[in-house]
Amino acid sequence: MNAIPISRKAPRDAPSLPPGVPAITSYRKFWAKRFGTAPFLPMSRAEMEALGWDSCDVVLVTGDAYIDHPSFGMALVGRLLEAQGFRVGIISQPDWKSAEAFKTLGKPNLFYGVTAGNMDSMVNRYTSDRKIRSDDAYTPHAAPDKRPDRAVVVYAQRCREAYKNVPVVIGGIEASLRRIAHYDYWSDTVRRSVLPDSKADMLLYGNAERALVALAHRLAAGEDIATIRDLRGTAFMTPPGWLPGLDWAELDSTQVDAPGPLIRHADPYAMENPPTPNEGTSPFEKGGMRGISTAVHDATAAKSPLTPLYKGGDTQPIRLHLQKERLDRARTAVRLPAYEQVKGDPVLYAHASRTLHLESNVGNARALVQTHGERDVWLNPPPWPLTTPEMDFVYGLAYARAPHPAYEGAKIPAWEMIRFSVNIMRGCFGGCTFCSITEHEGRIIQSRSEESILHEIEEIRDKTPGFTGVVSDIGGPTANMYRMACKDAKIESACRRLSCVYPDICENLNTSHAPLVELYRKARALPGIKKVLIGSGVRYDLAVKSPEYVRELVSHHVGGYLKIAPEHTEEGPLAHMMKPGMGAYERFKQMFDKFSKEAGKEQYLIPYFIAAHPGTTDKDMLNLALWLKHNGFRLDQVQTFLPTPMALATTMYHTERNPLRPLSRKKGEHVATVTGAKQRRLHKALLRYHDAENWPLLREALKEMGRADLIGNGKRHLVPDWQPAGTGQRAAYKPTAHARAGAPKPKPSPSRRRG
Repeated sequence: MNAIPISRKAPRDAPSLPPGVPAITSYRKFWAKRFGTAPFLPMSRAEMEALGWDSCDVVLVTGDAYIDHPSFGMALVGRLLEAQGFRVGIISQPDWKSAEAFKTLGKPNLFYGVTAGNMDSMVNRYTSDRKIRSDDAYTPHAAPDKRPDRAVVVYAQRCREAYKNVPVVIGGIEASLRRIAHYDYWSDTVRRSVLPDSKADMLLYGNAERALVALAHRLAAGEDIATIRDLRGTAFMTPPGWLPGLDWAELDSTQVDAPGPLIRHADPYAMENPPTPNEGTSPFEKGGMRGISTAVHDATAAKSPLTPLYKGGDTQPIRLHLQKERLDRARTAVRLPAYEQVKGDPVLYAHASRTLHLESNVGNARALVQTHGERDVWLNPPPWPLTTPEMDFVYGLAYARAPHPAYEGAKIPAWEMIRFSVNIMRGCFGGCTFCSITEHEGRIIQSRSEESILHEIEEIRDKTPGFTGVVSDIGGPTANMYRMACKDAKIESACRRLSCVYPDICENLNTSHAPLVELYRKARALPGIKKVLIGSGVRYDLAVKSPEYVRELVSHHVGGYLKIAPEHTEEGPLAHMMKPGMGAYERFKQMFDKFSKEAGKEQYLIPYFIAAHPGTTDKDMLNLALWLKHNGFRLDQVQTFLPTPMALATTMYHTERNPLRPLSRKKGEHVATVTGAKQRRLHKALLRYHDAENWPLLREALKEMGRADLIGNGKRHLVPDWQPAGTGQRAAYKPTAHARAGAPKPKPSPSRRRG
């Protein structure tokens, strides 16, 4: 095999800190550093006393079992605060029915930190069909019902009851994805931001290390949390119309397609100044997400270019509506439609969602504000990503790399899954609309150094019981985005695209896999390492750019099967997912088969698909089923679309509008949405066309779609015309108007059961 040429010229492959932003390692340690490092962060007063503590500076409350490993958020956050000199205790899966369990470690000196855990508590507890799951992977013995629904709200309220004057800070993925008004699939309503419901003092969203460290040190120095309003990646409640200072401006974005004055507002969707009426299209149009030319106007602003919010003296801030040709982005807040507006107005909800996602690039995002009743929710811009030295620091802390001894060796499925794996990066620039990674971790890839990763593999080899020499995964949200970045920092900071790889891979993106290939080679060459597998999903449209990477992957790092996620075969659903077409999949499969054969290995691709995604018709799902049958796939597990808070696909599901395109009252793309239980069941059944339990449902649906020719006993048929005894007792399918989109009008069937 030919050696892969590895460039020795260091590419721009990691974020750097702007001037004036302190590294998380630069703070002077708190006085309690004298107590040293705890073998495990204490979960009881007895453990605190053994460490010589009389109190905790910070108490972390989590819905997960406490596993002292960097893959678990509370361990990572707790060890990071410990490294800053603070005494940190953990309250894991407390009894939430009273405040007593939240007093276990006494009154925290600085604050409570609250999270639902590594997963959203509703996703953790309910299936996509809203059925209660029978187990919980983050609980000893996988026991269910160890956390409440909407755990962040419940835990935060109990913390407040336990000690009224202790600040409560919420974070983690559940809080992060609920930072503004959001559609809640489980109640089928638009709910308020989690901030007013939880009554928390502050919300930390995204990767929160930088804000958390700064907040802890400032509270320790005596600052009141109610006055800390300048930390990026934080959200909090404010009085109506509040602005941070006299030099701040507010950009009104509370209307869609409203008639405006001749002098336009700055467009919150545009990268720079909006064009004048004769200047052509928005600069964003070229990137596949055009600006809304008539959005965000305020007709009252025509009367005066400067509209004051307050009349109580010159010390009060002023809200600017027009005045400047170019507002300073760093001192501009974009006002989203209020909760009271979006909860009953699908267009305004879609508009708010679109605006939030376009204000997500750390390099140019503005603050956002949204009214909730008599107060506002204020969101500072996203946090600065961690640099590689900071990532190394966080993942190199003194983790015990094991569950807390209090669990007495109980099996915790989530730990069993990741105990021999290594997280090498964060973030994802894919921008898939159904995924929450970008909303939470951001688009900029934050990579660890090669040395840090190899050291962790050695730690697993030397310290993790049961290790047999096989590393189960080295990856992250995506297996092969390690050290990829925009080629130019200025372009990256100005970019407003939601994806670097859709509709095509951006020409400014460095797609070199050379650093990853070198890492793979060094990892498997470590003494005592027999094999290094890749368990994270491979982004195959990137992989085909590097045949040598595919060869390396297939020859050495696949354990017989490799998971990839084309998600669908049809153009309509793929466009609404912002996923590549099947052409990239076919090219990757050809490479996979070729290199497997060259390596003398029999290996298989395992594709994942989503049923019932917004923008998917019954005809689309039927075509996918036919593709699966033609290619000999019989899927054991299928994924039905689950609308998670804040995802763009969730906006499509709730509003039947497409926030990827311009929005207005009269125009804009309507999205076919699969909301009914029976149609969702049909889409899932089409992915499992081979299951006899689904055949009655499929036969009835095929007749309704005018495709009875697919019912029969030949190879060209999708389902047989006979039924095994004791199977297929489910109710038949009743189509909707959306279901028939793209299909011929069916003839009435006398055998059709009414649902």
